[in-house]
Amino acid sequence: MITVIGCDGGPFPPGADALLADATLVVGAARHLEHVKTGAERIALGNVAAAVERLSTHDGHAVVLASGDPGFFGIVATLRRAGLQPGVLPAPSSVAHAFARLGLPWDDALVVSAHGRDLRRAVNACRAHRKVAVLTAPGAGPAELAKALADAPRRIVVASRLGTPDERITGPDGDWADPNVVLVLGSTSEPSPRWVAGRQPGPTGWALPEAAFAHRDSMITKAEVRALVLARLGPRLGDLVWDVGAGSGSVAVECARLGAAVVAVERDTDACTRVRRNAAEYGVDIAVVCGSAPAALTDLPDPDAVFVGGGGAAVLAACLERQPARVVAAYAAVERVGPALDVLTVGGYRAVGTQLQANRLAPLPGGVHRLEATNPVYVVWGERS
Repeated sequence: MITVIGCDGGPFPPGADALLADATLVVGAARHLEHVKTGAERIALGNVAAAVERLSTHDGHAVVLASGDPGFFGIVATLRRAGLQPGVLPAPSSVAHAFARLGLPWDDALVVSAHGRDLRRAVNACRAHRKVAVLTAPGAGPAELAKALADAPRRIVVASRLGTPDERITGPDGDWADPNVVLVLGSTSEPSPRWVAGRQPGPTGWALPEAAFAHRDSMITKAEVRALVLARLGPRLGDLVWDVGAGSGSVAVECARLGAAVVAVERDTDACTRVRRNAAEYGVDIAVVCGSAPAALTDLPDPDAVFVGGGGAAVLAACLERQPARVVAAYAAVERVGPALDVLTVGGYRAVGTQLQANRLAPLPGGVHRLEATNPVYVVWGERS
């Protein structure tokens, strides 16, 4: 029998003392074990795999001490993956404690883990979402997170040693300690009543009509083209998308609405203003870089996907140097298709292209319609081989 007991710095959950008194094996972090008086065998959690192996072969009653709610990004999942079926006595999670210290609701918060994972996905989630709790780890902690988000309009709060006499609520430059949870907060209004916690369901539709965006002289990626572009980009939570030659920012906004972090690169200052206006209209955060590619790409964080809406093969080649998983480019001139396919192929991408032309129904007198053609557009895309 195995029971996992959550620890939050306060008294153990009801029933925990009796379980500990009956235990023949107690496993936990050193900081948890030091508060337990028992004659049972003790294992300090350092090598988790070794501890799980010992639990698998133990015949008596084992207790595992874990931080907060051990079923929430905790050891319960690790034990079950090993074929063990523990009972659980949870404590409030560190995330709940952190938001409580700030007096904030957190049913609208996104919770991500950087523990044993690539920090960049957590960073991208923080760029895209305005209320995020990040479960940190050494090397992927408050300092690294603050550095990666230095250009983002975010407030960073570090809550460490929660529930202990050494509890601290600081900024990333403060006197925080391990373990900690980091809250990354943007400007947001109080949430309306909701039916699901965390990030809300995605938009009811995408490939919005051109009239849904501020643009100049129809200089906008048409809805039919945008639908294919979005399908090939596959923007999702945790991804970073570049929209290079953003124009009105219609692709950038739609990617952000689907949960991705987005950087829009545009050389025209008036267009940059329109991108910001369109982003504000839909309540999404987009980093706008006013400058010409490829020079403007140099200091950007590496993307997962790139849309090139303007520029020739040189711009596309510069994007490929950053090794995004997916790249899509749209061209009005057929002469640009061949060089684009060559650049993708040389860069190690499987290159595909198609030509799109939509004929929209336009009303005529008498309740009949005619077909109104849009200009043909050549869409080229590639995925890393």
